[in-house]
Amino acid sequence: MSTEQILAFTVIGVMMAVFIWDRFRYDIVACCALVAAVAVGIVPVEEAFSGFSDDIVIIVGSALVVSAAVARSGIVDIAIKKFFPNLNSVRAQLALLMIVVAVMSAFIKNIGALAIMMPVAFQFSRRSGVSPSKYLMPMAFSALLGGLMTQIGTSPNIVVSQLRADLTGTPFTMFDFTPVGLILTLVGVTFLMFFHWLVPSRTKQNTSIEDAVEIANYTSEATVPAQSPIAGSPLSELLKLGDGEVLATAVLRGTTRMSPFPDLSLREFDTLILEGRSAAIDRVVSSAKLQLSGKPLKGKGQQRDDLVSIEAIISRESPLSGLSARELALSYTRGVNLLAVSRRGQRLSERLRDLTLMAGDVIVLQGNRNALPGVMQDFALLPLAQREVMLGTQRRAFIPLVILAAAMIATAVGWVPVAVAFFAAALGMAVFRAIPLTDVYKAVDGPILIMLAALIPVSDTLRTSGASELIADWLGGIASGLPAYAALGMILLTAMAVTPFLNNAATVLVMGPIAASFATALSYRPEAFLMAVAIGAGCDFLTPVGHQCNTLVLGPGGYKFSDYPRLGLPLSFIIVLVSVPTLLWIWPVS
Repeated sequence: MSTEQILAFTVIGVMMAVFIWDRFRYDIVACCALVAAVAVGIVPVEEAFSGFSDDIVIIVGSALVVSAAVARSGIVDIAIKKFFPNLNSVRAQLALLMIVVAVMSAFIKNIGALAIMMPVAFQFSRRSGVSPSKYLMPMAFSALLGGLMTQIGTSPNIVVSQLRADLTGTPFTMFDFTPVGLILTLVGVTFLMFFHWLVPSRTKQNTSIEDAVEIANYTSEATVPAQSPIAGSPLSELLKLGDGEVLATAVLRGTTRMSPFPDLSLREFDTLILEGRSAAIDRVVSSAKLQLSGKPLKGKGQQRDDLVSIEAIISRESPLSGLSARELALSYTRGVNLLAVSRRGQRLSERLRDLTLMAGDVIVLQGNRNALPGVMQDFALLPLAQREVMLGTQRRAFIPLVILAAAMIATAVGWVPVAVAFFAAALGMAVFRAIPLTDVYKAVDGPILIMLAALIPVSDTLRTSGASELIADWLGGIASGLPAYAALGMILLTAMAVTPFLNNAATVLVMGPIAASFATALSYRPEAFLMAVAIGAGCDFLTPVGHQCNTLVLGPGGYKFSDYPRLGLPLSFIIVLVSVPTLLWIWPVS
């Protein structure tokens, strides 16, 4: 080995060891590896930051924004309530998520399928009280498996198809990958369904201060509008929309105050006093199309698109203390609606307009994004963790789906590259206000993108130093005398081992010709060996950096680097055991 190759193996080996040690955050480890690689000369200074312009960074960042916009739209809640109202078993929920992701991944970019379904996983997580980490990693692995089923499902399949055309004059067709890919997907999803318990329960590593100050007992007021679909239904049906996180403390019918019995039949213009988390109350209000308290805030004859809701604490110096909403008349004097109130240690059952506010109350105000700061300053209100809440904000339920569908179609027919399509989709979410600009930058997980950008030039040292060719030569010397099943298994294992350090398409470009030369030297047909390379390159279950699907769930799932092998290692072992005989059966080598 040359000095450069030794240094490349050393830097990457130490980096992997520190990742597994898990004493430092992953982005810091990756940046240290990049600095070390530059210092020893295996990464040129001018290439040190080339990773920041790589397509993978754009794809992952854009997918996070798209996923956040889909979650914000509320369409996920509607779909779950409509099609799976009683799906409460974690295993059943996980099976649904994995099957849908796998099927979608066969026909659209697997990271796109994963981004679409991640908000559903978070909904199931809240409903079942189970950590999102139990859902996200199995979903990511299912996306990788589903991509094996068609030619367009994953990049390795496309590259392998072209390699076969170069070797034999005939490329693989769209569904040549389906028999083997379908068997592997069924086996893999079945394993994940029964062994998902191998995934540890984690919390998001980058938990913000906003998450730590969640208010659990907001009191809000909503009215059943005319011709509401919920009119005539029992109160229990309405509260089901809150997944048990919302209760009604009173129902007001005209001047009559009624006890909130579950079987009470709701009527038009009934007013309900609701208590719960703001997000849960919002689900009830938006799903049932209730009207929150306060007057409609309009500008130039139309409802404003820049209305936001924000939490604030009433300070001791605030002139609001000791006054009621009726006395303040904020809707008329300042163009602001009072949507909810939380008072520590107390359950509020009064109407908001009659409730006397006190110092220390947490309130939700709705108003113009530009006007609210002045209102809060004038009334000595303290913003709670500088965050906005969903309650009372407008939704554009179908805009995110239309934008995402357009991006998926554009990539499927080859109009634009995946990175451009996802970037345009994320931009469209912001332009059409499917997600506020402030939330765009919250959705982009900075540590994940920094880690990717730092790792790309470090991983590329295997190629630039010639270390990948050295591995290929070692492999060739070992495999030349082995029987077909052993040689095929070695090719598959090597592709799986290399793909975390090269991107999956580059793994195919390096390993494909080697696999074909093995087949020729052993007088075998090359198809099974090329398929083995595609499977190995498409099935990185051991690290969060080998495929963007694994990276996408790293931050939201709160995973550690060492969590991936816990589930991925036995899955990889099963994939190898099933792939070799299946390949030899579907694609005979002689």
